[in-house]
Amino acid sequence: MSKGHRSQEKKERNKENRETRPHAFLNHVRVSDIKARVILREIIGKNVTEAQAILLYNPRYAAHLIKKLLDSAVANAENNLGLDAGKLFVQEAHANKGSAYYSRWRLRPKARGSANRIERKVSHISIYLGERAK
Repeated sequence: MSKGHRSQEKKERNKENRETRPHAFLNHVRVSDIKARVILREIIGKNVTEAQAILLYNPRYAAHLIKKLLDSAVANAENNLGLDAGKLFVQEAHANKGSAYYSRWRLRPKARGSANRIERKVSHISIYLGERAK
């Protein structure tokens, strides 16, 4: 005999494997994944307040986006999980390549009279926070 409907079993299995750390995702953002990784490497392992200060005074465009994402992850930790913001630190941060889109009419000239469309980079950024015992 079966234990239940397949969707119920799947729901229980997903509940067990769900991510319990506070996190935030930013998908399809119009910045290169390489440029975002440069910023993310600076804040991994830092306290949240220190990471916010680094991002605030960084002149790159990706730093502005990542700061908003970090603020969202901190708000998720405080409101959804009831954690103290003073104990949080950036445990993991990823910037993955998204599907690029192409400008419709803009072309880059190539050899022998041909041309390629200009590729616009898109990335998916994710931040995971952890809690330090003080």
